[in-house]
Amino acid sequence: MTETKDMQGERSEVVRDARVLGKPKMALFGLQHMFAMFGATILVPTLTGLSVSATLLFAGLGTLMFHLITKGKVPAFLGSSFAFIAGYAAIAPEGQPELLPYACLGVACSGLLYFILSALFKVFGTQRIMRFFPPVVTGPIVICIGLILASSAISNCETNWPIALVAIATIIIANIWGRGMIRIIPILLGVIVSYVVAAAVGVVDFAPVADAAWIGMPVLWDNTALSLFGPSFDTGLAITAIITILPLAFATMIEHIGDMSAISSTCGRNYLVDPGLHRTLLGDGVATIIASLFGAPANTTYGENTGVLALTRVFDPRVVRIAAVFAIVFSFCPKFAAVISVMPACVIGGVSLVLYGMISSVGIRNLVENHVDFMLSRNVLISALILVLALGISYSAAGAIVFTAGSVTISISGLAVGSVVGILLNIILPGYEASWGENAPKAEEGPADPPLPLEAEVEDLPIR
Repeated sequence: MTETKDMQGERSEVVRDARVLGKPKMALFGLQHMFAMFGATILVPTLTGLSVSATLLFAGLGTLMFHLITKGKVPAFLGSSFAFIAGYAAIAPEGQPELLPYACLGVACSGLLYFILSALFKVFGTQRIMRFFPPVVTGPIVICIGLILASSAISNCETNWPIALVAIATIIIANIWGRGMIRIIPILLGVIVSYVVAAAVGVVDFAPVADAAWIGMPVLWDNTALSLFGPSFDTGLAITAIITILPLAFATMIEHIGDMSAISSTCGRNYLVDPGLHRTLLGDGVATIIASLFGAPANTTYGENTGVLALTRVFDPRVVRIAAVFAIVFSFCPKFAAVISVMPACVIGGVSLVLYGMISSVGIRNLVENHVDFMLSRNVLISALILVLALGISYSAAGAIVFTAGSVTISISGLAVGSVVGILLNIILPGYEASWGENAPKAEEGPADPPLPLEAEVEDLPIR
């Protein structure tokens, strides 16, 4: 253990080997990490129709695989990614069980982009590759992800606005006036408080919970992408899903790089250099592909857990791996999954209303923090076309660009069109905007005390 000063100037210990604390405390810190990611992670399957049990299972397994690939050096937890919700909604707007596997197939294919970017980082280095994905491109893409989803949040809230407002108020109060762990889990608290209120006024039907078993398998074969391959395989729908969802990976890969920078700053270790972005991206990609193939949401590194690291000063990756094991254990309890599945739409709507708005806000913050100059015509044109194409096509009568190639009907989402156009314009138009990679922390020799965490890194809403 080493000693450092916290943000108020008081001395606090930094723990890099949690074994000195003893097994009970390690388990407690592991539970804390699990609950930090819990609210956002289980909200994704609730919103999309995917399995809650499979989500927890592959969040835990994905985290363990990530740690294996990154040599056990990075204290990161992988949970459900919200960036792909637009893709699930485009392919299975009502969470249809027969369509969700095609969406999962598209997400699994998008995970292959992690392999490509990982190889490029390894061969060419961070600076050269990141020039193609500056904030002027990724910022508007993230903004559109939240705005495209906004209408579904309102639709859910309309089922019972008073309960939806309880969820919204709880999130705001916890995030603004909460202290310690309360401030880290405003989304989870919003779900719990509004769920309890809904149950108290008789909105929730707990019959499925009573019927559910205590122990069961978290994965059903018919819900997996692997079950698609057979005589009834719809080639056109598969191609549509892949083309629609593939571009979403660009946003999550940029988010991954930002998360790695935040964890590096919090822990005082440059994980972008050791074990390296090529390993962390590869770990994220492997976790996403495996989770998607088995019917779980895409995985991504979680900023919520970075906040836990900053508050507890326990930087040992072993603690995060304990949290992963807890997530796996919960995945084998169908009764727990049933409690989540009977959650009223108004609860989901209230939470997602804040959440989707915060996703767009993250895109705006990306532009502001990286000082994107909108006095330059190229930047105005790039962001304008991304926003108009992504939103305009998504809210058009067709909801996408649809065309037929032979006997195959292919649908391309507005987000996909806007993303590709933005990336191409950034390459073609003269001028240059600083990219994420240029602001990476400097490498440090040997063990070092962590720098004081930035306010934004500790106190942000847990958004994925």
